[in-house]
Amino acid sequence: MTRTLVTIGLALVIVGLLWPWLSRLPIGRLPGDILIRRGDVTFYAPLMTGLIASVLLSVILWAVRR
Repeated sequence: MTRTLVTIGLALVIVGLLWPWLSRLPIGRLPGDILIRRGDVTFYAPLMTGLIASVLLSVILWAVRR
């Protein structure tokens, strides 16, 4: 459990340090993400981004557990 928490913490630190470069990637603006703007209301549903993130996380966790 301790090793898992340390790994997650290090991953968060790395993502935080790389954020200026990661924010330039088109993640979150993929085809399949729904964006509706009507007046002062904005609805955003990142369907494709969530699907890709889920698949990548599943593959990474599968590889780590082997």
